[in-house]
Amino acid sequence: MRTLAVLPVKSFGLAKQRLGEAVGADDRRALARAMAGDVLEALGRVEGLEGVILVSAEQLEAGDAQVVHDPDEIGQSAAALRGVRAAVERGAERVLLVPGDCPALEPAEVTELLAEPRPGVVIVPDRHGAGTNALLIAPPEAIEPAFGPGSFARHAALAHAAGARVRIGRLPSLELDIDTPGDLAALRAALAARAGGAPRTRALLDGIASAHAV
Repeated sequence: MRTLAVLPVKSFGLAKQRLGEAVGADDRRALARAMAGDVLEALGRVEGLEGVILVSAEQLEAGDAQVVHDPDEIGQSAAALRGVRAAVERGAERVLLVPGDCPALEPAEVTELLAEPRPGVVIVPDRHGAGTNALLIAPPEAIEPAFGPGSFARHAALAHAAGARVRIGRLPSLELDIDTPGDLAALRAALAARAGGAPRTRALLDGIASAHAV
């Protein structure tokens, strides 16, 4: 089954506002860039993916990914849908929607997720169980993405209404999206508990920690 990943990335100056005073504006921008780079790199090591579509208004080093410009930048759902349509144009039979702020992503976990051969919708929840951190959709246009607060239940309802088979995917490394200081603390702990992965994010967080220690 031809599978493409879609990675929507918000402009870095607009990203991670909810981190507030815990992380300064310059560091928030740098953190958003570092996380997106790590997610993109990790997706490149996922077996079963035949390509990545990066949707953003930013100028990014995308490697082998196809870049789809997002001039409107009206939200994650709209950006994701733009990417899905680009994937369909490239002959995708299935799309994996992944956020750019899950730098702990383990390629092996995603490879295992893609081993599911049947059509339908797989929803990967965030660590709180209310949001959606990834969607695997086959065929790609079975449902339209509807991210935001409460999106886990919303995606499940959309899939059921479309008559699609629904499954919950448990991927610990994809549960850690970064919106709040608490999320950032959980990411630090997760990265400290394992070796390797997320080199850009690790370096950035180490730099922030060192600056605060001075």
